[in-house]
Amino acid sequence: MAMTLTTPVTGGAQTGFTAPTYTLSADIAPDVNGKQNAVTALGGTQTGVVTHSVAAPFTVTVTRSKVLRSLGKPNPITNVISNVPMNVYKIVVRKGVLPLAGQPYSVALLRGEFSIPAGSDTADAANLRAATSLFVGTANQLSAGIGDTLVTGIL
Repeated sequence: MAMTLTTPVTGGAQTGFTAPTYTLSADIAPDVNGKQNAVTALGGTQTGVVTHSVAAPFTVTVTRSKVLRSLGKPNPITNVISNVPMNVYKIVVRKGVLPLAGQPYSVALLRGEFSIPAGSDTADAANLRAATSLFVGTANQLSAGIGDTLVTGIL
């Protein structure tokens, strides 16, 4: 897969964090169609954040569809492809968080899922890249706001 992270990863802006970075170590993904890394060291100021452990996982996993699908043939009468299959790619971050002081960690899941119509990879690559660019730019621009919303519930 072309989605290979280089370490350290520079984190997005977050309220209370200064220049966050995450040092990664290769890990084994839960499924063969993915790549996984565990956060083994932190950089910058991230008071209260812990790195990966069995009790409090801190991983990022990138996966793709187990079987990549291609576009079928159009109906010979209507010339329409009625069922366009999707290829699904995901980015999942797992992070152990405390639900209450003194309690064991629970796992928070953050997922980004990309469902891409088969065939668009060759027929409309520029617009797939534009959608990806907007998605990543929005996530980067809203990084602190997303974190604030997850903490306050205010959108």
